[in-house]
Amino acid sequence: MTYSSENIGAPIERQGERRVAGVGDYLRIARLDHMTKHVFIVPGIILAFLLRGPERSELTGEIAFNIVVGFAAAIAVASANYVINEWLDRDFDRFHPEKSQRAAVQTELSGALVLAEYAVFLILGLGLASFVNFDFLVAAILLAISGVTYNVSPIRTKDRVYADVLTESLNNPIRLLMGWAMVDATSIPPASLMLAFWFGGAFLMNSKRLAEYRDIVVSDGVETLHRYRRSFRYYTESSLSVANLVYALFCAFFVAIFLIKYRIEYILIFPSVVLLFAVYYALALTPESVARRPEKLYRAVPVIASAGITAIVFLLTTFLDFPALEALTSQRFIEIRGLAER
Repeated sequence: MTYSSENIGAPIERQGERRVAGVGDYLRIARLDHMTKHVFIVPGIILAFLLRGPERSELTGEIAFNIVVGFAAAIAVASANYVINEWLDRDFDRFHPEKSQRAAVQTELSGALVLAEYAVFLILGLGLASFVNFDFLVAAILLAISGVTYNVSPIRTKDRVYADVLTESLNNPIRLLMGWAMVDATSIPPASLMLAFWFGGAFLMNSKRLAEYRDIVVSDGVETLHRYRRSFRYYTESSLSVANLVYALFCAFFVAIFLIKYRIEYILIFPSVVLLFAVYYALALTPESVARRPEKLYRAVPVIASAGITAIVFLLTTFLDFPALEALTSQRFIEIRGLAER
């Protein structure tokens, strides 16, 4: 079979015999092993406790319930998204070195059963979310909508250059909102924090694409990459690198706003945040990098070490006051007139 520029990115006819999918294969497409991505809920929990929680100490038992049920709800909704992701991408994933091993590519799945599985996970997730609180339920619904707009035609933002990264990374502030709602249902996280998480997520997702681009072009050629994902027809290594810089700068900008506005001592975290970005960017430029599989990041020692440093500095600056840093919040000028007159 040959491919022209007109049919690049179009569904490919399935070739060869594939076995009928079993129960295990249907569970595989739910990607329950990707639950590590819900680590982005944790900062929402911690920051809500620090910024909004002390006056609600009497709700500790309720918050514990919200956290347990909330995580279960988030996992279920995300699994619903993964189910339709694998089903709708099955004719494209066959061109990807790793994704070609997915159950939707290797086995014959029933469309009716896939739809039923999606409905079960979605209903379970939203049902559990309703036991937390209204804010959390709204966040869970947004997570579900994100999965539809990202994967389902005619919107299917994953095929649109730059929009693919910016829409997929919206899951980060949504998860932040989930964690916050578990602790405080009377407010939402600061806009600066939400935007920082959005662009931070964009940096992570764009780094994944950069790593994929570099590896797949070398191993299988650019035409294979184009058949795997339509948006890659418009990306180059240079444009992905520039986009990474843009997302990192926007994230740093909004992080700085949040740090200075809500606790000046947090500004001391900024160097470790820069280190974390640098380490992750270097990881994305490494051949066969784990940046291509964010759910496996716990195996990346440099990333975990830099994240650990950031967490330690965060804890120290949470409980230690540095009055001298208050000078950074007001206008100050170095007067040199007297020196010039001497």
